[in-house]
Amino acid sequence: MPRIIVTTESSTAPQKTDVLLDELVHSVHMSTDHAAAQLVERLAWAVSDAEVAEGARVQQMRPRWLPERRSRPTTRTSRVAAGV
Repeated sequence: MPRIIVTTESSTAPQKTDVLLDELVHSVHMSTDHAAAQLVERLAWAVSDAEVAEGARVQQMRPRWLPERRSRPTTRTSRVAAGV
C-alpha cells in the first residue's frame, strides 16, 4: 500500500526519531479538491511539527557555553527598515 511517513531526522540515534505522520494513501485522497487539500494540510502540519521537534533537539544538543545563533538583518533590509 502507498504510504506517507514524516519523521524527524536523527543521524546519531535512529531509534529516537519521532514519527509525526504515518498514513496510508489511496487515490481517493486526491479524487476531489477538498480531499486533496485535507491530505496536504495533514502533511503540512506533520512537516511543521517535525521542524519544531528537530529545533528542540538541536537546542538540547547545543553546548550551554555556546551562545544562541541569531540572524542579523542584511544591509539592504536594515536600510529599508531605517528609511534610508
